[in-house]
Amino acid sequence: MAASATVTDDSLYPIAVLIDELRNEDVQLRLNSIKKLSTIALALGMERTRSELLPFLTDTIYDEDEVLLALAEQLGSFTPLVGGPTHVNCLLPPLESLATVEETVVRDKAVESLRTISKEHSSSDLERYFVPLVKRLASGDWFTSRTSACGLFSVCYQRVSNPVKAELRLNFKNLCTDDTPMVRRAAASKLGEFAKVLELENLKSEIIPMFTTLASDEQDSVRLLAVEACVSIAQLLKREEVEKLVMPTLRQAVEDKSWRVRYMVADKFTELQKAIGPEITKKDLVPAFQNLLKDCEAEVRASAANKIKDFCENLPTEGQQQIIMTHILPTIKGVDFFNEKLNSLCMAWLVDHVYAIREAATNNLRKLTQKFGKVWAQNTILPKVLAMSSNPNYLHRMTTLFCVNALYEVCGKDITTKIMLPTVLRMGSDAVANVRFNVAKTLQKIGSTLDYSPLHNEVKPVLDKLSKDQDIDVKYFAQEALIVLCLN
Repeated sequence: MAASATVTDDSLYPIAVLIDELRNEDVQLRLNSIKKLSTIALALGMERTRSELLPFLTDTIYDEDEVLLALAEQLGSFTPLVGGPTHVNCLLPPLESLATVEETVVRDKAVESLRTISKEHSSSDLERYFVPLVKRLASGDWFTSRTSACGLFSVCYQRVSNPVKAELRLNFKNLCTDDTPMVRRAAASKLGEFAKVLELENLKSEIIPMFTTLASDEQDSVRLLAVEACVSIAQLLKREEVEKLVMPTLRQAVEDKSWRVRYMVADKFTELQKAIGPEITKKDLVPAFQNLLKDCEAEVRASAANKIKDFCENLPTEGQQQIIMTHILPTIKGVDFFNEKLNSLCMAWLVDHVYAIREAATNNLRKLTQKFGKVWAQNTILPKVLAMSSNPNYLHRMTTLFCVNALYEVCGKDITTKIMLPTVLRMGSDAVANVRFNVAKTLQKIGSTLDYSPLHNEVKPVLDKLSKDQDIDVKYFAQEALIVLCLN
C-alpha cells in the first residue's frame, strides 16, 4: 500500500494509524509510533506485515534521525513477525535503505540489525538475497553505503560457496583502497574481524597485503585502525609468520610520525603482547614499550603508562624482573606513578613460592629505595614488609628478615632503629627455628649501624636468649653475632 493511499477499511486501521502518526509534525509522536511497530505487526499478521508494512516503511525512510534510529533497531528483531527465517529476506530492503543514510549512528544500527538477521538466512538465501545486498552497498555511489558494507562481509563469508567467497574478498579489497578516507577507515576497522573468518592461505595471501596497505595509508586515521587489526591477525599466525608478516608493519607503527598512531599502539599494547607471544615480546615489544613510555607526546606516554602493570605481569616469568628493573623502572620518574602501577606487582614477588624470585624481589626493593628515597620506603614499603612478620606462613616471615637485611643500609640508622628493629627483636621468639636463627643473623648485620643504647639494652638480651636455644643452629648463629658485635 502506498503511503499516500486513503484508508477506509477497518482491517487496514493499524496501517492508517501509523501513516497518520508518521505524517504528524510532532517528532515524539512519530518516534512513539515506530516503537509500537512490533505491536502493529502482530495486529496485521505476518503476511500483511510483509506485503504492506515493510514496503510502506521502505518508502517512508526520510524522517528525523531519532526516528530512523528507532526503526533500524526495531527491524533487527522482526524475524518472527514476518514469518521466521523463510521470509527474513523481506527485512533487507528497509535496512539497506537505512544503511545508506547520512547519520552515522543510524547506519551503524542498521548494520547491526543486518548482522543479526544474517544469521537467520539459510546458506542459499544468503547467496540469493544477502550477498547481493552487500555487493550493492560496497559499490554504491555514496560513501555512506560503502562504509556500511564493510561491517557485513564477516557475517556471511563462511556460509557461501567458494566462488562467492572470492567475490567477497575482491569487494573488500576494493574498499581497502577506496578513494574516500572514510571508507578506508571503515575497512580498516573491520579488517581484523574479516581476517578471523578467512581460510589461512587467503589470510596470508590477501588480508596481509590489505593490512600492509592500510597501515601505510596517507591518512593517520586509517593507519591507527590498522593497528587494531594487527592484534586479530597476529593471533591467527604462527610465531615465525608473525615475525615475517606482521612485525615489520608494527615496528613502523611504533615510530609513526603521527602521535595518534603511536597512541593506538600504546593503547593496544597488552593485547599485542598476548597475540604476539613471549619470544617476540622480549625481542621487539620491550624496547618498543620503552620508547612509548618516553614518547615526546604526553598522550602517548600516558596511554603506555596505563598499560605498565598488565605489560609487566604478562612478561615471561623467566627474566621478568630483570626486564622490569632494566627497561621499565628507569623510565619511571614519579613516585606516585610507581605506587599506582607497579607497587602491588613488586610486593607480590615477595611472597612468590619460588625462593629465587623472593630473593630477587628483596634486591628490587633496595634499588627502588635508592631511587625513590628512604621516606618513600618508610611510608610505602616497610609497613607491608613488616606486616609479613605475623603471617602464618613462616616463609613469609623469613622474607621480612631478608628485606630488613637488604634495606637497613639504604634506609639509615634512624629508620632501622625505630621502625625495623622492634619487629626483628619480636621475631626472636618465633616458633620456627629457621626464623629464629635468621633473626640472629639479621641482628648481627644491622647491629653494626646501631647506637650503644639499643645495641646493649635491646639487641644483647635477645641474642643472649637465642644463644641458649635448644636448636643447635639458632644457638650457633646467636653466639656468633654476640662475638662479632662484641657483646659476649
